[in-house]
Amino acid sequence: MMIAKLMLRTLLFALLVFSNAGHAAVLAEAVTGIKIPLAAKPTTRPITVAYSPDYSRYLIADGGLAPMPDGISAPVSKSQVHIYSTEGRHLQSARPGLDNRSIYFNPQQQRIEVVTYNVSSGAGFTPGTGIFALKFDAEGKLLDDADEIIGHNPAFGSAGTIPGFSPEDGLYYAKQERSNKVLVVDRSKREPLREIALDLAAANVRSDEIGDLFVAYTAVTGEELAVLDVDHKAILVFDLQGKFVGRSALPAGLKLRANNHYNGTGYANGMFFVFHEPEGEFGTYYGFRISDQTP
Repeated sequence: MMIAKLMLRTLLFALLVFSNAGHAAVLAEAVTGIKIPLAAKPTTRPITVAYSPDYSRYLIADGGLAPMPDGISAPVSKSQVHIYSTEGRHLQSARPGLDNRSIYFNPQQQRIEVVTYNVSSGAGFTPGTGIFALKFDAEGKLLDDADEIIGHNPAFGSAGTIPGFSPEDGLYYAKQERSNKVLVVDRSKREPLREIALDLAAANVRSDEIGDLFVAYTAVTGEELAVLDVDHKAILVFDLQGKFVGRSALPAGLKLRANNHYNGTGYANGMFFVFHEPEGEFGTYYGFRISDQTP
């Protein structure tokens, strides 16, 4: 009998260890994975970051409205997309002519895609808005051109939203400004699939203390959504029901500014990116690992 009880306890302990080993956990302190000092002044505003596994390159997208039509030339945004190596070295810049908001790698289509400002037509109809695919030549050089995937789609809600993209199912998570609301969007449909309410009270923050327009999709089960807590220098993590999961503190020396509420964030290559404007001549992007489930 005693041997049987001992074997049962051993079995239960082994199951417990096995279960905990597969359980994701938010890192109490964010770990710096990469620093990318900008090589030149942003053409408009530094908005966000993507990673291309095809070429092992980071893409940093600026964003800003196109000039008002003058009756002579087309109103094309002067915002550029900048290419950096995995060591943070600037390789190239190009001007696809988009007011970039989200930029991400779509593994289903094997391409870099961009969601522009006003994808929802929330600020009225303007040309060059929607979702686009960036174009590269055979050597991987980014071109001054892009192909339209879709035009306006009201399902995205706020005109300035910077949606997170889920590569598993192609869904978008579009944070709505001045709120805790995140719309789940299938770009083939004209209405949101559902709405997620982030439990900010459980995280002990207000909506005006976190990034106003960006939510990251991390692809980590149970830790899928992440936002920047600007006022308290932390990254807050939630699950797909909006439940608060944990907080990953940013380095105390990081000086976040008002602009971090609206731009200078992103999620790429398993890292949450934050723009640190005071560092370097033109500012520096930091990539932080916030989960023990990312390498």
